[in-house]
Amino acid sequence: MNLHKSTIFILAAVALGACSKQHGLGPNYSDYNPGKTPVIVTNAADYRPDPTVTTSLSGDSSITITLGLTGSSGRSLKEITEVAASSSYAAIQTATTKFYNSAPIAATNNAVTFTTSIAEYFKHYPVSTANPKATANVELSNRFYFMITLDDGTIVYPTPVRVLVLQ
Repeated sequence: MNLHKSTIFILAAVALGACSKQHGLGPNYSDYNPGKTPVIVTNAADYRPDPTVTTSLSGDSSITITLGLTGSSGRSLKEITEVAASSSYAAIQTATTKFYNSAPIAATNNAVTFTTSIAEYFKHYPVSTANPKATANVELSNRFYFMITLDDGTIVYPTPVRVLVLQ
């Protein structure tokens, strides 16, 4: 019996010793590292774990994503160069992608806003098994990915943005 208790105690000690405290984690508790020029979603309603904006099935069902730089970056936003909606970063990083926007979206006052709607989203990405129609309290299947150009020509790919559809 003592051997059994000793074995359990040793296994518990090893298991607890294997745990480590996480350092430098953001609001979504991930290991996301925004680099030297962090672009943030200033109108995020939540982190699921990515920044999440909301839209509604009622009314105009607009989707608005506002991106900005933190005050300590030393850079300024020039434009959203490209936008893609997908399930992976590959869509925004390949030249063969048909991008969501037809022209760059200029920034003002170190912020830039991308606006679309649920209807426009489904024109670009038709309803399918992988991309079901919008329903209340469910995120759109695709996340929005952005290619941002800064004032010095640097290209930045911020964290993807989720869209949660509400009533």
